[in-house]
Amino acid sequence: MNKNLSQLFAYKEGLDTRSTQFLMKALESNNLPGFDYIEFKQSLGALISMNIDEATAFKSAFATASTMGLTKQKLLESASHYQKILLKEKGQFDIALKNRIEQRVGKKEEENKQHTSRIQQIQTQIKRLEQEIVELRQKIEHNNQTKGNDGEKLIAQQKNFELTYNSIQKEIDNDVHKISQFL
Repeated sequence: MNKNLSQLFAYKEGLDTRSTQFLMKALESNNLPGFDYIEFKQSLGALISMNIDEATAFKSAFATASTMGLTKQKLLESASHYQKILLKEKGQFDIALKNRIEQRVGKKEEENKQHTSRIQQIQTQIKRLEQEIVELRQKIEHNNQTKGNDGEKLIAQQKNFELTYNSIQKEIDNDVHKISQFL
């Protein structure tokens, strides 16, 4: 009997094709010799495809299987065998998935931690630079306020100096003139 298990179990809508093929391959490679659950399932599928009601299909498939030595106990034991195969495959899948999650998701989480740390460093630098800008603006404002006063003081100093200079220069000029005149 043909052992294409994908047709026996993959008839339901919405099943992932890749997962179905993977699990069917595991069942096929662990198929027990002789007439067991797999062959029973194939017989059952053939009867159901002929529009036989489910209860009659089960009874007819089992009647045929029992002529080949299959008992109810052997049928249930072989079904249990395949369930264990599926469970083993699920366990291996879960481990592989966990490893992939750790590799892919965990790596991204680590990158996110690094990015978050760098953002905090940059924000600290920004705050420091903003504070420095505030301080420099305050110095500019202070300079703007005091430069007017300083300018006025310097202009006054210049006027006073020039007045004093001119006065002294004029007096010396007068004395030179008088020296020339009187002596």
